[in-house]
Amino acid sequence: MTQSHRPIGPDSGIRSPGTAPAAQRNWLLRLGAPPVAAAALTATVALYTALVAFGNITDFGTNQQFVQHVLSMDTTFKDPDLMWRAVTSPALQNAAYVAVIVWETLAAAVLLAATWFWITGLRRDAYDRARAASTVGLVMVLLLFGLGFLAIGGEWFAMWQSSDWNGLDAAARNVTLAAFALLLVHLPGVRRPGAERT
Repeated sequence: MTQSHRPIGPDSGIRSPGTAPAAQRNWLLRLGAPPVAAAALTATVALYTALVAFGNITDFGTNQQFVQHVLSMDTTFKDPDLMWRAVTSPALQNAAYVAVIVWETLAAAVLLAATWFWITGLRRDAYDRARAASTVGLVMVLLLFGLGFLAIGGEWFAMWQSSDWNGLDAAARNVTLAAFALLLVHLPGVRRPGAERT
């Protein structure tokens, strides 16, 4: 009596050793796709920015002092050639601080919306809205911490000279995170999860 051998293949119902189910492979491909990484990093920056804004709103006084000291330049070397730049008006100092909080809040809102666009886009393989919203939000973060803190605060108001009220390290970390996220969002070759490169 001869024993028949059933073929091993996708239609046979038998998997060869070491072969993962198609559904599992597809799930791994989707999870490892660049849009998922972009969504995760956008969500990270969104949450961080939202928490910063929330902290400044609920604990207004702490960073209000920071802004006042930076703008008044009272903990710098007090070089006469630079001190003319100081802003000592409490009204202007508070206006600058409120402007920072409003900017942070708007950036957080845009990035949270971008995160939602990534999540919904992953279902439809459509990322244009997510990429556009992420770009706007991340550029807002870059402008706040790069232009606002590093350039204006650090150089114009000589924050680098202060040992007590110096936010340059934190600003540099935020710029690095936002810049890395922006690069990831715009990586070339983003394609539908599971699609083969041609």
